[in-house]
Amino acid sequence: MNPENIVNLKLHPIHDRRFTKSCKAQLDRTGVLVIENFLSSDTVLFLQGEARDVRPLAFFCHQNHNVYLLDSDPSLPKGHVRNLEQVSDKGCVTHDQIPDDSPLRTLYEWPDFRVFLESVLNVPVFPYADTLSSININYYEKGLQLGWHYDNASFAITLMVQAAEEGGEFEYLEKVRNQETGEQGYTDTEAVIKGSLKPKKLKMGEGALVLFRGRNSLHRVAPVASERARILVTLNFNTEPGVMLSELARMTFFGRIV
Repeated sequence: MNPENIVNLKLHPIHDRRFTKSCKAQLDRTGVLVIENFLSSDTVLFLQGEARDVRPLAFFCHQNHNVYLLDSDPSLPKGHVRNLEQVSDKGCVTHDQIPDDSPLRTLYEWPDFRVFLESVLNVPVFPYADTLSSININYYEKGLQLGWHYDNASFAITLMVQAAEEGGEFEYLEKVRNQETGEQGYTDTEAVIKGSLKPKKLKMGEGALVLFRGRNSLHRVAPVASERARILVTLNFNTEPGVMLSELARMTFFGRIV
């Protein structure tokens, strides 16, 4: 498939320096960029069908973790926000299971798209060196969720393929902690988790491209409450070449190393 037929270039001229500059400014200002209708309607329909076709290959994992994605701290009380347990569960189809002719591969490998990402993120982007991690299709079916957490990575790039009819909202609160200074934002983190501080809800329609800086922004995907699953594609890049996702992470998320 021609990459220029995958993306709505009339709406989103990724080759235009002014458009790229505007996207970068929004991401820098708010920590999140949502480009609605980034994918053409035909591409969205195709990817929904493709996701259904490869669904039997998905590995479903269940994780208990704290928001900081670290081991529990025994020096702090069990009820301290640093140790409060969250639940994440989803299904995942890995890069090597995605059809060779998929528009996802075409877009991911398109040099023009990478130039756009590098301009907006202001960092170089490289594919992962292992065979599993670069493109992932994630399935949040009824009852599944992504628990509150902070990302270890400095950015995330996703495509919304299918929205749930109920539940599955992306909720977040920006700049809650400052990883660079070591300020962990315990008070506001606990307030969000326990419901006394209201998070924002990020609206993203089917076909949207989303860039999100989640290292210092607390976020989650609320439990899906409908039979219609939330299907999200993550386009995973590293800022250095030749990097593999750790074996522990691959076993956790994919159920295998290769």
